[in-house]
Amino acid sequence: MNQHEKINYVEFPAKNIEVTKKFFTSVFGWSFVDYGPEYTAFSNEGLNGGFFKSDLSASTKLGSALIVFYSNNLEQTRKKIETAGGSILKPIFSFPGGSRFHFADPNGNEYAVWSEQNA
Repeated sequence: MNQHEKINYVEFPAKNIEVTKKFFTSVFGWSFVDYGPEYTAFSNEGLNGGFFKSDLSASTKLGSALIVFYSNNLEQTRKKIETAGGSILKPIFSFPGGSRFHFADPNGNEYAVWSEQNA
């Protein structure tokens, strides 16, 4: 349900839409709806959003916001990301409240995954 003045949608750049869909389907089980050759959308994944064709990528080094996924098993999720063609930017580390790691999708967009479990 849409809520007044709440975050409703997020969009990410993608150099290759098809590779993006394959990656997120393989790792997180997402499904997509295409809206032409330069845009694809996902829904019911915690937050709805989409990927638009762009040569740019989102990175915290460039000041981008960081999208953080949750996992019951960080090591298992890390392996799935690497198997699907993602790269680990920061290995698993502890912080107050749990552990996390940062990764890049095949487009170079940076994300993180966290869990309450300590590394």
